[in-house]
Amino acid sequence: MDPQRLHSYIAGGRPPGATRGHPGCRDRTPPRASVPLELPGALYFATWSKVWSGGRAFYDPDAPGTTWAHAHLITAEQFDDIAAQEMYRTPGSGPALDLGTAIALGRSTIGPGRYETLVHPGFVAGLPVLTFTAPWHLADVPEVRPSAAYLRHLAVGLRAAGGWDATAVARYLTDAAGATGWTAAEVQELPGGTE
Repeated sequence: MDPQRLHSYIAGGRPPGATRGHPGCRDRTPPRASVPLELPGALYFATWSKVWSGGRAFYDPDAPGTTWAHAHLITAEQFDDIAAQEMYRTPGSGPALDLGTAIALGRSTIGPGRYETLVHPGFVAGLPVLTFTAPWHLADVPEVRPSAAYLRHLAVGLRAAGGWDATAVARYLTDAAGATGWTAAEVQELPGGTE
């Protein structure tokens, strides 16, 4: 969600707070547009990230609730390359993702990995919205508390989307499953998190 982190995926580099960098996409063109979205389903934190030293954010489209997102208009190839980098793979090294199946069926699982399930929750201006998440559901895995650096990056992305104010973003993130122990006030105080 954080435009600076997205830039690291597209152009290559290491985002602030992360312990590793990314090689970047084969096509390094920035997104043509970005918009805030509210998707059906729930945000939750689970599994341990070595990059962020805490829980990772996942999207369960089948859980009750609303998930806030920062959608970016990129090419199918860029989406494929970003997904590859999330799975610690080299962009363009394997077969292209089958986006058509996800669009037709609403979901397509390409592997057992934590971000190998493609989800198509709808359309914006006639264009398909696609994201990737885990094949499991919120209730299937133990919750894992996210790190301050990770929450900061999520808060920056949501604020940059322009759909929500700092107080709402902090409350939204701390209400997510797995964010136990974080308060909205603490998230608002993270450097750059919601200013």
